[in-house]
Amino acid sequence: MKTYENLCTRLKASVIFKNVLKDRAVSALIKLLESDCGSVSESVSLYSDFVAALYESGDNLSEYLNGLLQDDENIYVKAAAADRLTPPLEAACENELGLFAELAATECKDVKAAVGARFFLPEWKNSPVDIKALYKKKISEIKTTGYGIYAGHKMFLYKNGEIVPVRYSDPQRLSQLSGYELERQKVIDNTLALIHSKPCNNVLLYGDAGSGKSSTVKGIVNEYWKMGLRLVEIKKNQLYSLPDVLDKLAENPLKFIIFIDDLSFSSNDADFGALKAILEGGVAGKTSNIAIYATSNRRNLVRENFSDRNGDDVHLQDTIQEITSLSARFGLKVTFSRPDKDLYLSIVKNLSIEYNISMDENELFKSAEAFALRNGGRSPRTAKQFVEYLASKSE
Repeated sequence: MKTYENLCTRLKASVIFKNVLKDRAVSALIKLLESDCGSVSESVSLYSDFVAALYESGDNLSEYLNGLLQDDENIYVKAAAADRLTPPLEAACENELGLFAELAATECKDVKAAVGARFFLPEWKNSPVDIKALYKKKISEIKTTGYGIYAGHKMFLYKNGEIVPVRYSDPQRLSQLSGYELERQKVIDNTLALIHSKPCNNVLLYGDAGSGKSSTVKGIVNEYWKMGLRLVEIKKNQLYSLPDVLDKLAENPLKFIIFIDDLSFSSNDADFGALKAILEGGVAGKTSNIAIYATSNRRNLVRENFSDRNGDDVHLQDTIQEITSLSARFGLKVTFSRPDKDLYLSIVKNLSIEYNISMDENELFKSAEAFALRNGGRSPRTAKQFVEYLASKSE
């Protein structure tokens, strides 16, 4: 199509947003606009390829392109995040945003007229989206909103050598947690120090199962993610990949909690050394935008047997000291102990209010104690399970 030939040529010269050109819908649109429309059948096929790709995300071309540009992780956003923008980069970005703004204004009626088909063709919409202004706004807020996958998600996993977003992350909020306020405040204060680029510690949350250790970490991320906080969960058997994860996050403007849940080691565990090296500040030490938060049911993190103390190691005491001292590398250790009766019932009462449970308090407490007896003892997790059980019965 002669009208769009020059635009397509200039778009192909993109340097900053070259990855956007690889998008299925965008590449299909450019092929369509480059076609000479000599064959109606071929043009219609190209037309349908583009519309089918666009319809997978909606029917508005302007909004679709703006979303791609906003989410693109490119050399410009990385330079902006690191305060390393240069005049050539600024000029290139300004030019390319203008080209994509032209592409976003491509109207269905004009393309349909050029195709020349005399039968129904599906349509798309355009909106008055100011692509340049919205992109500049994004860049001005990049220190707290992030870029690429980090802009739209709070929590991430490490899979197959890549950090990937959790599409449906745990919605746990701090306001939903009851009890352990003093313990939780220590973790909150440390996290706020991380967010505000102040000295902060790696944190070990240890204690009985179901006491709210993991929920505390997730609740903190949900509370402060708009201040630039994100969470990347690493499994225990992925600890050897920690240096790679830290490299990927080192120059990111956001602040990250590397979260290791339910951490424990055997005395000869190969992953032990990987974490110890990071915590001790080895060659691959973490940067100031990262803190490691781990939860464990074991204070010393290492599963130790009596046989470990009766081996033939010449320097037995040195070995014992090494395998039991990993927890000392965490600057902040917070204990979440099993609640006593009063704390357990207080948690039950607060949760029953949140879940709108209408029940005599004495009867509520009596039933809660019986539930705990049948389900492994008192804990915040047991309290929540009990109240959710009541809620399900009242519906």
